[in-house]
Amino acid sequence: MGRGRGAWKPHRRGCGVPGRRAWRDPGVGGKGLESPGRRTWIPPGGGLGDSGRARTAERGHTSDEGLEARRVPRKAREEEGAGKGGCAADAHGSPFRPARRSASDCSGLATRPEVDGGTRRSASPAALVSRYLSRRSSRARGGSRVRPGSAAAWPMAPQRRGAPKAPEGSGAAERRRPSSTKSVRAPRDVWKKWLRVAVLGACTTLVALLLWGSLGGDDSITEVLAHRSEVLPGRFIEVPCSEDYDSHQRFEGCSPRKCGRGVSDAIITRDEARRIRSIAEKGLSLGGSDGGASILDLHSGALSVGKHFVNLYRYFGDKIQTIFSEEDFQLYRDLRQKVQLAIAQAFGISASLLHLTKPTFFSRINSTAARTAHDEYWHAHVDKVTYGSFDYTSLLYLSDYLDDFGGGRFVFMEEGANKTVEPRAGRVSFFTSGSENLHRVEKVHWGTRYAITIAFTCDPDHGIADPTFT
Repeated sequence: MGRGRGAWKPHRRGCGVPGRRAWRDPGVGGKGLESPGRRTWIPPGGGLGDSGRARTAERGHTSDEGLEARRVPRKAREEEGAGKGGCAADAHGSPFRPARRSASDCSGLATRPEVDGGTRRSASPAALVSRYLSRRSSRARGGSRVRPGSAAAWPMAPQRRGAPKAPEGSGAAERRRPSSTKSVRAPRDVWKKWLRVAVLGACTTLVALLLWGSLGGDDSITEVLAHRSEVLPGRFIEVPCSEDYDSHQRFEGCSPRKCGRGVSDAIITRDEARRIRSIAEKGLSLGGSDGGASILDLHSGALSVGKHFVNLYRYFGDKIQTIFSEEDFQLYRDLRQKVQLAIAQAFGISASLLHLTKPTFFSRINSTAARTAHDEYWHAHVDKVTYGSFDYTSLLYLSDYLDDFGGGRFVFMEEGANKTVEPRAGRVSFFTSGSENLHRVEKVHWGTRYAITIAFTCDPDHGIADPTFT
């Protein structure tokens, strides 16, 4: 290769590959040489010098020729300059105003020597560009480490690369959205959690209310006239009389002029209630309804058996002597008389004018589903309308509400203000039998409820005698 203007002079006025611009040191009269792809210049003087060689040795270079051979293009697009001019040089030595040479001046520099494993060889510009781009892409991908002394080890300015943009609506774009969505999602998750707790609490309350209702509650009850835990010496509430009595014959001094309802725990003792209950249990053990309500009437002998009634005395005959005793019947008469006296006193009439009337009976109610109309005891009714002979009605409870059974409370029905009596063993509830005391019994949900219905009339023609053992 000649040493003319277009000749290649290592470490002096560098003449690059066509299309490349090699820069010289502006302060050393054109003697400096800089790597085209790096902004690191080689000091002039025909070599690197002692300090230069020391620095390059630290980087793995052993000679000026090796350093020169490792120069790579700065940018791939500079290859376009190959057809436009010669080597980059500036007559004034400035790297910012390069002078162009003719293509003929650098025609001999189509190739340049390179060192690879200690052997000098020439590489075409296209090969250099390809190697440069491949090494650059490997660095971007986090490629493997390079060995000292290779061209890839030459220092290079760091480049900032942005992440490739994903199309709108793709999963990648959604994942790269700002983390502010997490801060928005967090309160929403907390709100959903508290909503679940609120719904669960509401459901629990509803279940509790339903359970309470199944144990004896009734949403229509607004006032309890007598609690099961109370021991009442006597409580009486007067109400206006209805016109039901006008359609029946009146008996002076007996037919209701004063109407109302009363409750007392002082008429019958709990021990008497326990003993009288044993009479009901013995009699009903001979039969019992298929439905939820069974009847035992010691006056007429009526007894529930399956879906029908039988006459206790005729059906069982002499067997009755082994079931009941004279003491049982005497207790029954004594309790009936006590109730009669209490009613006469409460309504201000003579007890002698009251007559026991039918039906007077024991009742046993449980949660078994009704089979006949006689089992449907829970319907509201008026005793004077249902049983025309009734003038005064009483009930003697023989079991305890919520201890022996759930439900089964006695309810006086009034518009907007129903009143209830909670059964208690030995408690007597009594009232006039007209429409002023419309009433019903709640369904029994569990257990067994025992009671006696004792009715009185002012008409002697409708009176009945006490039952006898023989």
